[in-house]
Formats: sequence, C-alpha cells, structure tokens
Amino acid sequence: MISSIKQVGKNISRELSRAWENLKVGWHELLTRSNDALTHFKHNKNEKDYLLSSFPSWSLLAGEVEETSKDILVRLEVPGLEKENLHLTIDGNLLYITGEKRIECESFDSTYHVMERAYGTFQRIIPLPRNVDTDKTEADYKNGVLKIRLPKITSGAIKTISVS
Repeated sequence: MISSIKQVGKNISRELSRAWENLKVGWHELLTRSNDALTHFKHNKNEKDYLLSSFPSWSLLAGEVEETSKDILVRLEVPGLEKENLHLTIDGNLLYITGEKRIECESFDSTYHVMERAYGTFQRIIPLPRNVDTDKTEADYKNGVLKIRLPKITSGAIKTISVS
C-alpha cells in the first residue's frame, strides 16, 4: 500500500514537472515571438470613459513581415476595426500603423463577466528590412487582417568605380 502511494506521488511529481516545463517553453515562445505585437490601447476620454476603464489597455496585434524578390509583405491581425479607422505612414524603413478600435456596447445596464478585448487608439511600428517604393504601396483590409504590399526599391546594376 505504501509503495503504491509512493509510486502515485512519483507519477504526480513527474507530470507536474513535465507540465511546468511545457508552461515555461510556451511562455518563452509567446514572449519572444510576440514582444513587438503587444500593443498599448489608449482609452478615449470622450467615449464611455467609465466603462472603458475596466477594459484591458494592452492587446496582441499579431503580424508578420515577409520578403519576396520584389516586395515586402506585411500582414497584421487587427480584428474589430473599420478600415476607415486604420492609417499607415512610412518614414524611412519604419511602417507606422495607427488606428482606433471602438467599443461595441449593447447596453450600459449590463455586467461584464469576461473582458479580454482592448479598445481605444493604438500605434504599432514595424521595421522594414529594405527600402520600399512608397508611391506603389498598396493596403487591403479584409476579415480582420491588414495586408500591405510594399514594392522594394531595386538598386541599379553593380557599378565599378575606378580610383584616380
């Protein structure tokens, strides 16, 4: 009887250790991959301020930057926004994405039991790996995903310069 209790204790200890290791690995990956995606939402003073104060002010705006032979492709998950509330600016090799996510409140006479969505204005800055042609940049917003195609500036042919 005592040996079976010890065995159960060892099994529980092993499973807890395994669970803890998985948790550590998961948190490490979440933090390293999502560090730049953690975005601060500033609550607007004029829009239901008393209600927004209880909502989160941080949220993940997960994105990816892909480089092809001709373009830089940026995809950013920004669900719950209207495309009119998204604004893009390119300054050098930085892409600034600003927007506003407005609260969709059905009633002011209700109680929230889960509050995981952030509302307000935000700005996300994404460094671009190459210089891009800002005049030919295109953006599309569909199904909560902002897709931006930024054509790379192609440098001229290799030029040899003689020293005199």
